[in-house]
Parts: sequence; C-alpha cells; structure tokens
Amino acid sequence: MGAAIQGGILGGKVKDVLLLDVTPLSLGIETLGGVSTRLIERNTTIPTRKSQIFSTAADNQTAVSIHVLQGEREMASQNRTLGNFDLVGIPSAPRGVPQIEVTFDIDANGIVHVSAKDLGTGKEQKIRIESSSGLSEAEIERMVKEAELHAEEDKRERARIDARNEADSMVYSTEKSLSEHGDKIEAADRAKIQGALDDVKAALANANATADELKSKTEALQQASYKLAEEMYKQTQAEAGGPQTETESTAGSSSGTVKNAEDADFEVVD
Repeated sequence: MGAAIQGGILGGKVKDVLLLDVTPLSLGIETLGGVSTRLIERNTTIPTRKSQIFSTAADNQTAVSIHVLQGEREMASQNRTLGNFDLVGIPSAPRGVPQIEVTFDIDANGIVHVSAKDLGTGKEQKIRIESSSGLSEAEIERMVKEAELHAEEDKRERARIDARNEADSMVYSTEKSLSEHGDKIEAADRAKIQGALDDVKAALANANATADELKSKTEALQQASYKLAEEMYKQTQAEAGGPQTETESTAGSSSGTVKNAEDADFEVVD
C-alpha cells in the first residue's frame, strides 16, 4: 500500500495523502470483579470521545475510584495502568441508583482526558494523561500478541466473572423484592424462592464455580421469582390505576462495576 501511494505521488496521480492517528491500544477502566471494561477500542481514529454510564455496586457507597487502563486483555491486572483518581461525595443510596458518567476524550495530540461525573449532584473529577502512547512499537506488538495468545482463557475468565456479577445482582434484587412484597404471595412460593436464593448464594460462595453453574442457578432463581414479579406488577398497575397486561421479571439488570475508594465496586449500566 505504501509503495503504491509513493508511486502515485511520483507519477503525479496523488496530490494529497491524509494520515490519520489512531489509538495503539484499547482504553478503559477496571470494573466489578477486576475486569477491564473498554470505552475506546484499539485503532480508533483520534481525536475521539466516548462516555458510558456506571453505578455503585454497594449500598450507601459514597466514593468510587477510577482505574484507567490500556491494553487488550480482559482482566485489569493484565493491562497497563495509566492513572487512578477518586470521585467522592456521592450521596448515599441503594446500589445501582447513582449514575456516574465516565468519559474518555482523546485530543488531536493524543492526550487523554478522563472524567467521572455524578449526574445526580454534578460533582466531577478529572485526570489528564500525556503518556498513553509512551510505548515502543515492539511493546505494543508484544501486548497485542499476548492478548491473542491468551484470548480463550481470558474469555472464559471474563464469562465466569460476568456470571458471578449477574448472580450477585439477581440475589440482591430478589431479596429486596421478597422483603418488600413477599407477604403478597403464598408461603409455598416464598419457600421456593428462598430455596433458589440459597442455591445461588452457595454457588457464589464457591470460588471455583463455573460460569455455566452460576448461570444455571441464576436462571432457576429467575424462574422461581416469576410469581413474585407478577404480584409486584399487579400492585404497580393498581397504584397507577392502569390496565394489567404482561408480567415482568424481578431480575436486576446486569451492570459492570468500578472499584470504589472504600474497596467496594461500581457497575456498568446497560
């Protein structure tokens, strides 16, 4: 390609050549379970800007720590750290309620600006990173090849952690719903839900539980919770004075998370 362009220039056929700078490696942050959540993919043309909404993963979490990463691996520990900063002063609230907008902004000079903003209060913290491209071509190539070499095992580990996060979210939302609306269903239905809850908790307590095991237990809990979801939906419709149509599941939405300044985590909102 390069020789063809050069030949065209020498022959007078090509008058202008536009060279575009790109990000040499993906950029992202550490989220729940120690995984790397990418916001800007490798080879993205710069300047560029990308935002994503995250939330807390613990009740009454008032601070989050943003760990900025560069690399292609699925786990944060296997990527390059570009910087860390904290966003504090988040109002106490149940997990999943605060909305934290994380933004990556790369200017034409390759300087990376990362910000975290609590959309509820407007509080914001930023970091400026000038050494994001401070790697040699050989180092970049090595990191890419390592990611390719470990792709399958990384994929399995990421799937396992995602399944754990989903299971934990399901347990949290179901326990909350059961506490608030459990008296509206039959004792047999409550016992069925509690049994499924215990099964998921046991799987979560097993550090060696596979993604398939966790998914199976989580799906069983979701199935057991349908009756509770139906009663919650009926109550919502009655309070709103609207018609009753379909029932909805009580399953919590899966979200990714970032570490908080108190070693809790914070989640990605789908």
